[in-house]
Amino acid sequence: MSHNSFGHLFRFTTWGESHGKALGAVVDGCPPGLQLSEADLQPLLDKRRPGTSKFTTQRQEPDEVRILSGVFEGQTTGTPISLMIENVDQRSKDYSEVAASYRPGHADYAYDAKYGLRDYRGGGRSSARETAARVAAGGVARLVIPEVTIVAHVIEVGGDRAASFDATEIARNPFFCADAQAAARWATLIDDARKAGSSLGAVVECVATDVPAGWGAPLYMKLDAQLANACMSINAVKGVEIGDGFAAARLRGEDNADRMRPGQPAPQFLANHAGGVAGGISTGQPVVVRVAFKPTSSILTPIETITRDGRSTDIVTKGRHDPCVGIRGAPVVAAMMALVLADAKLMHRGQVGLR
Repeated sequence: MSHNSFGHLFRFTTWGESHGKALGAVVDGCPPGLQLSEADLQPLLDKRRPGTSKFTTQRQEPDEVRILSGVFEGQTTGTPISLMIENVDQRSKDYSEVAASYRPGHADYAYDAKYGLRDYRGGGRSSARETAARVAAGGVARLVIPEVTIVAHVIEVGGDRAASFDATEIARNPFFCADAQAAARWATLIDDARKAGSSLGAVVECVATDVPAGWGAPLYMKLDAQLANACMSINAVKGVEIGDGFAAARLRGEDNADRMRPGQPAPQFLANHAGGVAGGISTGQPVVVRVAFKPTSSILTPIETITRDGRSTDIVTKGRHDPCVGIRGAPVVAAMMALVLADAKLMHRGQVGLR
């Protein structure tokens, strides 16, 4: 089993490799009668696509999505929706050294150990290129949850954390940063890392507002567990926290409690340490997830490693790579939030109906 599918009632499967002819997703379980066209999905893909600034990989991919099935006369039919994105700017020759040696921090050795072979061109399925398919699928998921607003933004780069939030700033800089001053600092940080042949990590925060209370399920289908699973499945992600996350372990019980007052039509919460999820079920508060992306493993700095036949060597990864892959992670995290919430909504409706 290769486990390339995610979800339950709303389910998607991604396919394709970094340097293959194309990649894409098949979305199954989407309700019929929803308005859908390529124009609905393309703006989301444009946010993630490479080559949009000097702070991302210079691989030039238009990431134009095509809907191959599941839509008739502009509406979803309830049958599987197949989405395809062609690869047009591969440079496989840049990976000749990677074919012979393993990149530390990348999935090269792990894939070889598991399968006995690997697609070394751009990392194959382990490349962040795969996330384009997730963003396309996430665009379909958003149609299922029109009541929910999802905002993802980068809150930290290279250990430098944003200090303020202005939602209008997110679209004004190439870092998806809601703090203009932090964005200016990050431009220097990332450019310095790029020129040094190195890379930086980042943290993305994603907030979903107007999520109704009741989505999710206790124990083995907890909403926060599904979000953690979804976000940890993104290439280069090494940590996920919901609400206060690890910071909650440093609080006392009375400080961590999300105090409540009577309200109409729902209770009034005075805090949201739990990130909008209690007992695995949404509370009606904003659902908050933060995702840590490691520094890009493909760098120009020589790193000690071994060859496929076990000899000691150093490797320098040539080619075009993101100096901070977490920057373009914001649209991907937002897509995974949408995909989880769409699935949770349909499962909630299936168990208790609409009320």
